[in-house]
Amino acid sequence: MATPHINAARGDFADTVLMPGDPLRARYIAETFLDEFRQVNTVRSMAGYTGRYKGREISVMGHGMGIPSVSIYAKELITEYDVRTLIRVGSCGAVRDDVAVRDVVIGMGACTDSGVNRTRFAGMDFAATADFALTRALADAAHDLGVATKIGNLFSADLFYDPRPETAELLRRYGIVGVEMEAAGLYGVAAEFGARAATVCTVSDHILRGDSLDSTARERSFDDMMRIALDAVLRDDAAKGATP
Repeated sequence: MATPHINAARGDFADTVLMPGDPLRARYIAETFLDEFRQVNTVRSMAGYTGRYKGREISVMGHGMGIPSVSIYAKELITEYDVRTLIRVGSCGAVRDDVAVRDVVIGMGACTDSGVNRTRFAGMDFAATADFALTRALADAAHDLGVATKIGNLFSADLFYDPRPETAELLRRYGIVGVEMEAAGLYGVAAEFGARAATVCTVSDHILRGDSLDSTARERSFDDMMRIALDAVLRDDAAKGATP
């Protein structure tokens, strides 16, 4: 049944949803990687699609920017549409010396300056972590495709324009592999409602060095990341003994 933010019918979404921030990216993914896709959500132009990848039904839907936005869509997908697996596919900034633009970053955990997980966890600190099997599937897929990866803690920022210039250096010292705005919220929602979640991002810029990708390089890196995410879904199915 429809929600205030999703007008799909029950059964329109697959049990696994890939989630980029940009709804135009969702359409690009459907057109580029999925067969027999159809649009299943149009509310607020937050496009959602369901199709098949190598015979496996998969959905893709935008989640917007920031933890509040991704939390709304993830919660409704899980509780109203029976989605069990959500993989954020996005971009991030780098701060570590050994992380470069074009690298793929896999978020084993996600630190944050947001208070949402303390709110849901009765004021206590919640360790926002990805599902291990999904994380392993992403790492194995990246390895077999020959794509450089770093696996570790992300930092999900509440502010894109942080007024604290010292923050990036602090994140570097703590070994943060990527700075983005959603993973910690996604992991919290998944834990609260009994689903699985993971995050894979391409490094589009290095915050401390000032390196960045041009539009062509961003597109190529995004396609590499998408192949990793899609192949990881099939690997995860195989590990569970599932069939398309």
